Amino acid sequence: MARITFQPDGKEIEAKDGESILSAAVRAGIPHEQSCGGYGRCSTCRVMVREGLEHCSEPTADERRIGVLLQFAPEIRLACQTSVMGPVSVRRLVLDQEDREITSLLRKDTVVGAAGLQRELAILFSDIRGFTAFSEALSPYDLIHVLNRYFYQVGPVVERHGGSINNFMGDGFMALFGLKDPKDAPLRAVRAGQEILEVAGRYNPYVRNLYNRVFRIGVGIHVGTAVVGAIGSQTNMRVTAIGDAVNFASRVEAENKPAGTEFLISQPCFERVKDHVTLGKTVQVHVRGKTGVHPLYEIKGVVKA
Repeated sequence: MARITFQPDGKEIEAKDGESILSAAVRAGIPHEQSCGGYGRCSTCRVMVREGLEHCSEPTADERRIGVLLQFAPEIRLACQTSVMGPVSVRRLVLDQEDREITSLLRKDTVVGAAGLQRELAILFSDIRGFTAFSEALSPYDLIHVLNRYFYQVGPVVERHGGSINNFMGDGFMALFGLKDPKDAPLRAVRAGQEILEVAGRYNPYVRNLYNRVFRIGVGIHVGTAVVGAIGSQTNMRVTAIGDAVNFASRVEAENKPAGTEFLISQPCFERVKDHVTLGKTVQVHVRGKTGVHPLYEIKGVVKA
């Protein structure tokens, strides 16, 4: 028999040979969620293995399927599909009805995506320069038309380079590269950024002719580790990235204005793409919330794929 410690319950129980974590919990009276009855279809019995992952059985086909759908980290296991061969400490992750509603794959509106993991990403931010003055000069209809026409053009650019626009923020957006395929994510992001600037350059005459306004954008990219997960309300959930790397990427883009540049990347991004780009100036900046001086590199060109 193997001993299982359950948190946050603070209980230790003995599991029978071949018995699943879920079965052992139910037998011991631990209130373990199991929307599908323990058949590996809902994910509500998920646990985090805090100690003893090496003592857990290999994932079953059903567990692997759900793990891929929700991008589980290795330590996140389905209790109904996992048995133990040695001492294990687990934390129940679904504790009440609200947790069950959020996590169950039996709901038709459940978001399929990351259930919470760390991932190295190339994070691209872009926005329109001087947007406040720009927006005040246009009618509400014209403003939305200009934005939609622009986003309609840049969306396929991001997707063609293997990224996804994760969030629109009025006059700008955040795009993530490396969510599905980490290979060459920084370089793909930089190539996308260069092409977005080309799109904006071609779009500028259209805006100037119609509205007598200059259309210019800024692009900033940082490479770092972010927390990825499905976040939102009952009717509006989506996979997004949060954390210091995301905040820093936003700051990189914002530095275009004082630097008089259009396209800046961080030092970690530069180290990953330096053999494929031509540079302009290097900007040394202090970033709010961070110590020291951080170099940012102006991208002037990218070697074609």
